[in-house]
Amino acid sequence: MLHRNVPPAILSVELERAALRAVRVAFKDLNGSLFAWRLEFPQFELTDNTSVLGRWLGGARILELSRTLLIERGWAVLVEVLKHEMAHQYVEEILGRPDESVHGPEFRRICEERGIDARAAGVPEVRRTPAGEAHVLDRIAKLLALAESPNEHEAQAAMSAAQRLMLKYNIESILHGAESAYTIRHLGVPTGRVPESQRILASILSGFFFVQVIWVPVWRPLEGKRGSVLEVCGTIENLELAEYVHAFLTHTAERLWRDFKRQHTGSGKRENFVAGVMTGFRDRLERERKKSEREGLVWVGDGDLHAFLRRRHPQIRWTRHTVGRTTEAYARGREAGRSIVLHRGIRAGSSGGPRKLLTSG
Repeated sequence: MLHRNVPPAILSVELERAALRAVRVAFKDLNGSLFAWRLEFPQFELTDNTSVLGRWLGGARILELSRTLLIERGWAVLVEVLKHEMAHQYVEEILGRPDESVHGPEFRRICEERGIDARAAGVPEVRRTPAGEAHVLDRIAKLLALAESPNEHEAQAAMSAAQRLMLKYNIESILHGAESAYTIRHLGVPTGRVPESQRILASILSGFFFVQVIWVPVWRPLEGKRGSVLEVCGTIENLELAEYVHAFLTHTAERLWRDFKRQHTGSGKRENFVAGVMTGFRDRLERERKKSEREGLVWVGDGDLHAFLRRRHPQIRWTRHTVGRTTEAYARGREAGRSIVLHRGIRAGSSGGPRKLLTSG
């Protein structure tokens, strides 16, 4: 049973029925990928209970989900709650442990094996950063503050130092065998078709910011349509930085596109330009990585994090997408992207900028 104190949400009868059909499809998919098709379909119900996100009622074989999940928390979080309740169903009906304590050892084992959050909250949340990791984020925040310098060379040096610090921190964590606690976040707004620029941005996060990423299917309940959202897996401190980078680059690319449009009326498509911006910034990060490798700082990956992702998503499909990379808009965007300096200090506002994630004293 999952608890949450949120206001009630309202859907039309048609949208609610569509959402329940989508829940049934999600249950079927998760039953196959995580539970080897061993669970029988229960009855699904959406409830008005604002204090309970989800609940498995074994005697009645009902799996309840709060209506507030659909609007207040989003489909990706609803799926996490669904997994949690399916784990309760598995413990009771497959393992035959109806009398085990609500979140007992068998339940925790089932969740651990499948990358399911076993906490009573049971959903991905922003948790307090431990003291050691907070210290690292504070140092990075100070460096990114220096990257706001109007002097191009000073700004670049500060950004490079922040990247090397994060690289060194992650390498040392692996070498010292530090036990990592992985969690997830969902970044951006769920969309129907995922644009190439967002795919490139996802590759930037996975390639340079020590997280694993995957596009997961979602149901958009207010529209009654399917879509996708970016799921990012990693340690708390790496997720904090990755979320900031995602917001920063999304905001910066839009600002650069508006500047380009003012100067080049009618020349090129927005998606080509923004994809070019993301590619240009990735080029810049690649140059920085080669410098770090020459200094002996080589990132070979986090096998435990990869295993965590695989437990959550045993069946992963790889797809390739292309964009008009020979267009002038793409070339201009790529040129602009190579000049981006990641820095601190952007807040959400009327212009749609990202919230300020990193702070320093």
